[in-house]
Amino acid sequence: MKEKARCPWNANDPLMIKYHDTEWGVPVSDDRTQFEHHLMEVFQAGLSWRTILHRREGFRKAFAGFDPKKVTAFDEKDVKRLLKDEGIIRNNLKIRAAINNAGKFLELAETHGSYNNFLQQFKPKRKIVYKTIENMPAVTPESEAMSKELKKLGFQFVGPITCYAHMQSVGIVNDHIKSCFRYKELEKMSV
Repeated sequence: MKEKARCPWNANDPLMIKYHDTEWGVPVSDDRTQFEHHLMEVFQAGLSWRTILHRREGFRKAFAGFDPKKVTAFDEKDVKRLLKDEGIIRNNLKIRAAINNAGKFLELAETHGSYNNFLQQFKPKRKIVYKTIENMPAVTPESEAMSKELKKLGFQFVGPITCYAHMQSVGIVNDHIKSCFRYKELEKMSV
């Protein structure tokens, strides 16, 4: 049986392949899943996605099932607990950013009806199709605008690269390369 053509970044890692084939780029509309991706992207800053994905269940357990209402209530005792948790990335600044961002996330969702509603304003007006991963940018004008807005609202660890990675993961953009079997499948979906 012929192997499906995929984006080359999955590195033959079974978990990465599963994520690529079932989640990456799938439009997300519910805020809990949006927060999950947001939190994981915050922790990815400066690290590989593989590192974060392999700790996903640790993050889920440590951060109350990715419930922003519960995370925003975390205090210094929780910070100390998280700094000892080997199932996550034990970075003090990122842990504090995740807690801070949970509160900002809820405020933004309240203001816009949902976090997804807020995110839709950064969907590119023009669709770009990539033939190779080398042509794909790490930053776009839309991710720069999103980063600027989130920082203005008090979010932390939300640079333009992090914002673009979030846009890719939750289907704001379809960045599967054109030859990837998921490209056409996701073109049929919309939030």
